[in-house]
Amino acid sequence: MNILITGSGRGIGYQTALELAAGQNAGVFAVSRNLKNLEKLQTEALRMNPSAKIIPFEFDLECGNINELVLEVQQRCGKLDALINNAASIVVKPFEELSEKDFSRLFHLNVVRVAELTRQLIPLLERKEKTDLKSHIVNISSMGGFQGSAKFAGLSAYSSSKAALCGLTECLAEELKEKHIAVNCLCLGAVQTEMLEQAFPGYQAPLGPQQMGKYIAGFALGGQHYFNGKILPVSLSTP
Repeated sequence: MNILITGSGRGIGYQTALELAAGQNAGVFAVSRNLKNLEKLQTEALRMNPSAKIIPFEFDLECGNINELVLEVQQRCGKLDALINNAASIVVKPFEELSEKDFSRLFHLNVVRVAELTRQLIPLLERKEKTDLKSHIVNISSMGGFQGSAKFAGLSAYSSSKAALCGLTECLAEELKEKHIAVNCLCLGAVQTEMLEQAFPGYQAPLGPQQMGKYIAGFALGGQHYFNGKILPVSLSTP
C-alpha cells in the first residue's frame, strides 16, 4: 500500500507516518515543509523497521506548486491507496481582532489547498474495478469544527475552516463513490501537540500524538471498509 500524509513533520502527522512506516506492506510518502524533521522521521522509521518504505518530501502546502508534488508522487509511488490530509494552521485571536487576511489564510490552507491537492490526486486514487480494495481519503478536522460540539473563544477562524472541511468531506464522498474512493473525516479532540499548546496554554490533554497517530494510521488503512462520507468525533475531551 502507498499512503501520502501531509503535515508529517511534527505532532500527530509525524506519529501517524511513523506508525504507517512500521507496517510491513505500507509505503509512506511523507510531506512537510520542514526537511530536517522529515529526515529525523525517516531515520527513526528505519531504526524501528529497517525495511520501512518512507519517502520524505519537502513541500509547503500553503504556497508550493501542487502539480510538482503530484508528479513526484506519481513517479515515486504510482498509485495511492490512501491520502491523509493532516496539514493545517491555526490563528488564536478574539473574533473582533481577526482580519479578513486571517480568515483567508486559514481557509486557503485548511480547505482550499486540501481540496486542490485531493483533486489532483484523484487519478492516483481511483479504482477502475469495483473491489473490496477501495482507496481512502482521510481528512483531519477538529472537534471545533464538529457541529454541536463545545466551542471556544479565540478559535472562530480555525474552527469554521475545520467545519468547512467536514462539509467538503461529505460532498467528496458522494462525488467519488463511483471511482471507488471512500472519503471520511476525523474530528480530533485534545491531543498534546504544539498547536494545542498555542490554543490552550498550560492545558494537559488526555492523549499524546503517538496514541492518536496509531489510531489514524489504523483508520486510514481499514476505515474505508466500514465508513464513507462520515464525520467522526475522536475525542476524550474538548479541549
